Amino acid sequence: MVEVNILLYAILSVIEKSQTFVPFIWVTMTWNNEHISWDPSQFCGITQISIPKHMLWRPDLFIYEMTQKDESAQNPYMFVSYNGAVTSEEDMKVVSTCKMDVHKFPFDTQKCNITVGSAIHSDDEFQIIPSSNSSRATKFSRELMQTQGEWEFLDLSITKKDFSFDGKYWEQLIYTFTIKRRPLLHVINFLLPILFFLCLDLASFFISDHRGEKLGFKVTVLLAISVLLLILNDILPSMSNKTPLIATYCIVIFALMLLSLLETILVTYLMEKDSSSLERQRAKDDCVKKQEKSTILNCNKEEKGQTRCACICDMSANESPHELLPVPEEVNNSEQTAEAHVLLLILEELKELKNTLDLRLPSTEEGGMKNNWITRINAVFFFFYVIAVSCFLTFMYNEWNS
Repeated sequence: MVEVNILLYAILSVIEKSQTFVPFIWVTMTWNNEHISWDPSQFCGITQISIPKHMLWRPDLFIYEMTQKDESAQNPYMFVSYNGAVTSEEDMKVVSTCKMDVHKFPFDTQKCNITVGSAIHSDDEFQIIPSSNSSRATKFSRELMQTQGEWEFLDLSITKKDFSFDGKYWEQLIYTFTIKRRPLLHVINFLLPILFFLCLDLASFFISDHRGEKLGFKVTVLLAISVLLLILNDILPSMSNKTPLIATYCIVIFALMLLSLLETILVTYLMEKDSSSLERQRAKDDCVKKQEKSTILNCNKEEKGQTRCACICDMSANESPHELLPVPEEVNNSEQTAEAHVLLLILEELKELKNTLDLRLPSTEEGGMKNNWITRINAVFFFFYVIAVSCFLTFMYNEWNS
């Protein structure tokens, strides 16, 4: 019969990517050697001696989950009592495999096993029993703990299990270490920056759409989220039974920000389309204005030509040019004609102004309607965005705390 006691001394490393648990443990094994005994009274009261390990038989116990050979310093001696009890104490750095569930990372709790058993001896040859129960092992481990780092030690449970192979039964002792992650580092370095980027994306709705800074700002925030996703890929294992909540957290926020970027692209497209139509309308108005001016100038030239012809036709054949002197009536007629021309020019200018206003007012009203539609699109999407973000963050909080 071999009594085994394992206490946790330190948690050196927990690697999620390779699912490796590296504790530093204190192992004590005690068994009885029937061939060793003495009377302390005959040997000066000596009840216990220490001898090299290679001089006596030792049980072939090993750890099933251990993947690397122990490289820590070994104790070369073991203690032998006068009644034949042999005690071996070892400090071991165990690099073991551990099936981890990272669904709630970084608010996760892991349970890693260290299974002790014999390789060649079945339960008919010797038995394995724990020297202490779970509560005592947990209490002593907490007293011995020197360093924990990112992980907090919660509990150490001990169970005994038998399994059969080829008609024989082997006994195993399973030590289950329950550890909980301290999430503060990951919250500060990962979760909060993503939340801050989300708040920046919400604040970008207050940037004017008439400038191109809004679109560039959203693209920059989206690229920052992509960098954080690459960091997350180096932390989480490649395969998992469930999708980690932190991956869902990042992907959904990334999708919401992508929708926000697409909405900004749509609004920018509508505004550019509206501005281009206004520019085409203004060009058309300028062309019409130039045509009207050229028409008015042609009409004025024709009127002047007709006036000159009328004057020439009124001259009689018997009169000489020097006799055609202006009389008061002819002077008055010329003044009235000049005033009429001025009035005609003013009238033409008023008509031109009226036509310009008639052409531009519909385009202004159309542009105002398009701006109203753009404002409505922004308001509706902002309302949807806030509701979606609030519901998602509430869902993630409940899932992490469940």
